[in-house]
Amino acid sequence: MSRNLTADLAADLRNRIVDGVIQPGEKLPSENTLISEFGVSRTVVRAALTRLQAEGLVETERGRGSFALTPPSDGPQAAPGARPVATTEDRLHLLAFRMGVETEAAALAARNRSDRQLRAVSAALEEFTASAGHPAHAMKSDFDFHRAVAAASGNPYYSDCLAALGQTMIAMPRTRLMTGTEHYARDHFDQVVLEHRSILDAIADGDEAAAAAAMRSHLANSRRRFKASARPPSEPVPGPSPDLVR
Repeated sequence: MSRNLTADLAADLRNRIVDGVIQPGEKLPSENTLISEFGVSRTVVRAALTRLQAEGLVETERGRGSFALTPPSDGPQAAPGARPVATTEDRLHLLAFRMGVETEAAALAARNRSDRQLRAVSAALEEFTASAGHPAHAMKSDFDFHRAVAAASGNPYYSDCLAALGQTMIAMPRTRLMTGTEHYARDHFDQVVLEHRSILDAIADGDEAAAAAAMRSHLANSRRRFKASARPPSEPVPGPSPDLVR
């Protein structure tokens, strides 16, 4: 019976995370809330959370609670033939793919962007800059920035590509959810703002080579940041460096 209750609770929370009801970075309802809402024991709640941790959907820290992570894009609404992004290796392959696609998109944006499209890129950067301390908002505005750059390329296939990848192409770093790393994470967030600013400035200047270089550097840094954030919890968090997953 408890196994069925555990599966039911895990399925409900999984659906909330995958459907975006609980956004990446947001805190899940407390154990006491889940006990009251579902009429289950604390053992069932903890077993369900353990199951979601194993699936990579939840990060739990003692004394703070459980937080949603970026769900893999393998739900039933994925496009036909879409490849799930569920493992560390998948993430690294995706970042390498994005480096090839978005570097060229940034160069084309520097050549082709309209004033309206440039304003959209700038507005997305402003939203991202204002989202420090709010992981779910940061993830959305980060995606909006990259999508605005793709739109400014003037080639609709770049926009279609990023739309198909969806917001889950932006990884939620576990270090953002852990105590003792707040200063470390903020330093990294500020670095990503600077990287996005370099991309915007190059596009505004119409400098194709600089825009491509800025995007490539940003995504290369993202790859290093993801590798750092994917380390097992037993490994120490490295000192400040220009690394945050974005």
